[in-house]
Amino acid sequence: MTAMLAMRADATNRTVAAFQRPFDWDGASCIHLAHAHAINMGHQPPPLPIFRSRQGALRGLVKTGHRTLEGLMDSLFERIAPAKMLVGDIAMLPGEDKRLKALVIFDGHLSVAGWHEAHPETLVWIKHMQGDLIAAWRL
Repeated sequence: MTAMLAMRADATNRTVAAFQRPFDWDGASCIHLAHAHAINMGHQPPPLPIFRSRQGALRGLVKTGHRTLEGLMDSLFERIAPAKMLVGDIAMLPGEDKRLKALVIFDGHLSVAGWHEAHPETLVWIKHMQGDLIAAWRL
């Protein structure tokens, strides 16, 4: 494993370890996960707006100047093809809301870390099929 991939894997493991708790709009959402992970990967994303609900997250998104989470991610990171992802890259899966889809962290193999309705008590590694991913960004 190259030093760069080892650094990416270490940052991913730190982020995942820090989010081993139930999904919560007030600090443990996929937006919080992606923000913390970007920092662990050496980026300086803008501060997150404070929100405690789905509606609050949507209002916060609008305050960033974007109508969708996908648009916000495009403004911050390079979009890549999901097939080009490396460990630590962020991907997007379908979500309940057209504007707030699910952000997950790629493990470098065939899984992503995120919250899943089958395991709401904690962040989990989800086996994915490449076709499920809507978008991906290089971190």
